[in-house]
Amino acid sequence: MLEKERKYFSRHYEAFVGQHFGKYVLIKGEEFINAFSTPEDAISEGARRFGLQSFLVREVTETKEKKIHIPALELGILRDNASRPSKK
Repeated sequence: MLEKERKYFSRHYEAFVGQHFGKYVLIKGEEFINAFSTPEDAISEGARRFGLQSFLVREVTETKEKKIHIPALELGILRDNASRPSKK
C-alpha cells in the first residue's frame, strides 16, 4: 500500500528538503500535490481531494524515514484497535 507514493517521496527527497523542510507533503500516486504546515491540513486536503482513496502525508525532515500519518486514524474514521473486540 502506498508503494508508488513512498517511492516518489524517496526519489524527490532532496528537492523536498530544499523547498519544504519542516513541512508535510501530500503525495498521490506519482504526483506532489502541495506542502502544508501541519499534518492535519495535509490530511484534510487529501481527504477533500481523494475521499477514501489512499494518499501519503510525510513530514520533510533530515531523514527520509519518519512518522507516517494514516489519515483514517487521525481523522477518527478508524481506530488502531478496530479489529480487536472491546473488553468489558
